[in-house]
Amino acid sequence: MNKPFDQFVCLSGLPRSGSTLLSAILCQNPKIHAEGNSALCQLMWDTEQSLLNNCNEQILANNRNHTIYDLISNIPNIYYKDIDINEKIIVDKCRTWTLHDNVELLKKYLDKNIKIIVLERPIVEIVNSIVKLYKKNNRIIDVEKLLDLETEPIMRPFAGIINAKKNNIYNNFLFISYKELIENTEQTIKKIYKFCNWEYFNHDFDNIIPKYKENDKIYGLDGFHDVFRKIKVNNL
Repeated sequence: MNKPFDQFVCLSGLPRSGSTLLSAILCQNPKIHAEGNSALCQLMWDTEQSLLNNCNEQILANNRNHTIYDLISNIPNIYYKDIDINEKIIVDKCRTWTLHDNVELLKKYLDKNIKIIVLERPIVEIVNSIVKLYKKNNRIIDVEKLLDLETEPIMRPFAGIINAKKNNIYNNFLFISYKELIENTEQTIKKIYKFCNWEYFNHDFDNIIPKYKENDKIYGLDGFHDVFRKIKVNNL
């Protein structure tokens, strides 16, 4: 299958840490495609598990080990087959790309030198932001459950960040804090461009409009992925 992009970069890390804002900024560059939360990681993971477990007998009996690689490595090409022809750089957003098994998935089927941008923010600020968002939508959230280990949207991504920091010997990860993204936006964007080996594009930080806006009604949280047109701290 024809590859619709030239480079695949991951955007990961904690929620409420500026990923929607960063994606909106990056999409000002006509070469970059950066949409909302992606299903790609889950699709690749589920497909591999099915091929290695549920279908393993048939794969082995018919000498089709190569089919495993062919199928999984082509999932990103299918997922992004309808992007703009000029968007040759994919920035795929998933909070758990940083988990060890998911990093190995990327290296095995996409790029052994994969680049992953990791967004961080103090957990207390994230919890406060999520609680305010739920209150704004007249919904109640159990904060204790929000902080249970091995759960989304905070603790599994947090475990992924710990893994990434322990295993960054090959410079696969770039860690960006919400604070530096907001307070030193231009320098932070330049750092990302350098990390990804991109030719710099002059962004307009006073007119930020999401190119690929998520439908927050699906999440039942209006305003979940809103961004300000001009850079400022989002207290939600």
